[in-house]
Amino acid sequence: MSQKERFTVIPLRDVVVFPHMITPIFVGRPRSVKALHIANTTDKRLFLSLQKDAATDNPAQADLNETGVVARVLQNLPLPDGNVKVLIEGIKRAKMTNLNLDDDCFFADVELIEDEQADSKDMDTARFMLVKNFETYAGQTKRVNQELFNNIIQSENLTRLTFMIASNLKVKAQDFQSVLDINNPVERAEKVMELIQTELELLKIDDRIKNRVKARMSQSQKEYYLNEQMKAIQKEMGKEDDYKADIDEIEQKIKEIDMPEMVKDRAEKELKKLRFMPPMSAETTVVRNYLDWIISLPWNIKTEDIIDIKHAEEVLNKDHYGLEKPKERILEFLSVRKYSDNMKGSIICFVGPPGVGKTSLARSIADAMGRKFVRMSMGGVRDEAEIRGHRRTYIGALPGKIVQSMKKAGSMNPVFLLDEIDKIGSDYRGDPASALLEALDPEQNNTFTDHYLETELDLSKVFFITTANSLETIPAPLLDRMEVIRLSGYTEQEKLHIARGFLIPKELKEHNVEEGKITVTDNAVMELITYYTKEAGVRSLERNIASLIRKSVKKLVTDESIEHIEVDDKITRQYLGPRKFRIGGVYEDEEMGVATGLAWTQYGGDLLQIEVALFEGSGKLIVTGHLGDVMKESANIAYSVVKSTASDAGVPAYKFKDFDIHLHVPEGAVPKDGPSAGITMATAILSAVSEKKANCKIAMTGEITLRGKVLQIGGLKEKVLAAHRAGIRTVICPIENEKDLTDIPEDVRNDMEFKLVSTFDEVRALVLK
Repeated sequence: MSQKERFTVIPLRDVVVFPHMITPIFVGRPRSVKALHIANTTDKRLFLSLQKDAATDNPAQADLNETGVVARVLQNLPLPDGNVKVLIEGIKRAKMTNLNLDDDCFFADVELIEDEQADSKDMDTARFMLVKNFETYAGQTKRVNQELFNNIIQSENLTRLTFMIASNLKVKAQDFQSVLDINNPVERAEKVMELIQTELELLKIDDRIKNRVKARMSQSQKEYYLNEQMKAIQKEMGKEDDYKADIDEIEQKIKEIDMPEMVKDRAEKELKKLRFMPPMSAETTVVRNYLDWIISLPWNIKTEDIIDIKHAEEVLNKDHYGLEKPKERILEFLSVRKYSDNMKGSIICFVGPPGVGKTSLARSIADAMGRKFVRMSMGGVRDEAEIRGHRRTYIGALPGKIVQSMKKAGSMNPVFLLDEIDKIGSDYRGDPASALLEALDPEQNNTFTDHYLETELDLSKVFFITTANSLETIPAPLLDRMEVIRLSGYTEQEKLHIARGFLIPKELKEHNVEEGKITVTDNAVMELITYYTKEAGVRSLERNIASLIRKSVKKLVTDESIEHIEVDDKITRQYLGPRKFRIGGVYEDEEMGVATGLAWTQYGGDLLQIEVALFEGSGKLIVTGHLGDVMKESANIAYSVVKSTASDAGVPAYKFKDFDIHLHVPEGAVPKDGPSAGITMATAILSAVSEKKANCKIAMTGEITLRGKVLQIGGLKEKVLAAHRAGIRTVICPIENEKDLTDIPEDVRNDMEFKLVSTFDEVRALVLK
């Protein structure tokens, strides 16, 4: 290395300029254009360095290779797009020691690099081998014409020869950079020979692939020739051309089917394309399948609505007991639909716990309207193509589930149930929930486009119904397009009516039991409801009734002397074993440091007995029970409320300084969250620190503030039903929830006592002894 010099710098993205070589480059970045301008106005020399990553727009010194080349500008040609085409001649290799940004232009301090001394014999040998390798490369690639080849090999200087040969190779820029980095001329020549050998190996692989493809093409031509011969033989034998007959059949159906003009035009174009295709080609199968889908869809077929409100009411009451509000809303919808055929219907979403009858309610709507019914389960759907379909270019492409369901329905106005829409997912294959927006939006679903059909489908006459256990996981834009109707859990009396009027007759019929052979008493049903099921719906109840009937049938079959079996509560315990559940899980009537709370889950209401333990420590609050962030905050707020009002309750201050308080919500494996357990936590803490027993037969729900105010909560109906199922008859709830008491079934409401509170002091007076 010799003297240091300072030059303007142009970073290169994907080209390496070698010494003694003349190379065109394109300059477009403002800093590079400025560097070129400075070089043109001085000695026309600048420094060129390859970027380590071509995608970097504003490289720093670390982003450039140290070794570059000092070059001379020979010619500038401005281009219409603002770039400049520059003809560059490499002068000498150089190493960048420092890079500065000055006046929006890169300047670099560089040291010119001299080649290392090498043995003359080694250099002669390297030159001979390099020329021989290059001759082989030129002969096999045909990329170097004879005149250029002769000019290159005439060079006696090994360094110049190496750079000239390297500049004619088709390798990556980083490989060129590795050649430029080498100081020893013999090692540099060996590196270029290594690159030549790599190129020759790649050429051999490429030739093998081309020969293989050529052989396959020859096989395809052979198969085509044999197919043509086979068709000619069949024609001579007088056999009908099945392929032509199929095409004629499709053409006839396209003419006969009443479909939109745009769809008919598309089908005729595809049919015309099909006529000129060889029968055995893969493309023929794709077009044929597409036409089969086009002609199988019910384009303008609609079932006539038979809307008889009295009949609809009879159907709903026959199929479902209770559910008065949902039934009322459905009858309102049918009434308006009868009054106005052109009304754009809203999308109904039934939300409620499993087993309350959401899916069967949708089927009853279809029966009441006289429409076809189709159901599509959304649980676990993660691929957008399941909604919109696959593009025909994919192997095994099919339309989306919506189009498939329309074909199955056989009409353009079915009742379409999207079941479990809250279980829909999304991943790298797309977002199915977003794809559903177009189908469910009344303003745009008249032009729904499936990727497979590539034509518009009118879904505006479809009556869409969705079901969900919870609204939390439904995306907001999708939820905005739906009218939510909540189906809460059933009371014990409602479950008894459902079992007596629906479940028992259904199971007896399915088990083919003759009338009078088996009877299930009300006592047996109440035993099942109270001690063998813990649910808001009746699905588990139905399974237990089926189990009772199976065991009774077995007894009838094994003992022919028995003609009739009456299943009561005793036989129920004998068949099903010990009771599985206690009434609500309230373990004590009165206990210190325990309070009974009410919780809402997507499966209905539930009871929580929150426990608090006090032990010597330093005044810390420990919270356990798999709680969410909101519930943890409620615990801290409850602790602060109790601490701030401790003197009013007669609790000495040292209880909070010298003791740790551990608050636990049982069933630690079950995630729990929400603010409505605030007053329950405060009651349990106060009970523990004041050493007063709390009445565990009083259930409570309400959010608490730092000032001790009790705020409104949601899901009151489900929570009250859970308390009623547990045998609790007194419930404390916020005074702001008084309006929600009307939603509770009258028989439950009359059987319960509600304490409406606005402050924690009122809760304390009611619960603590």
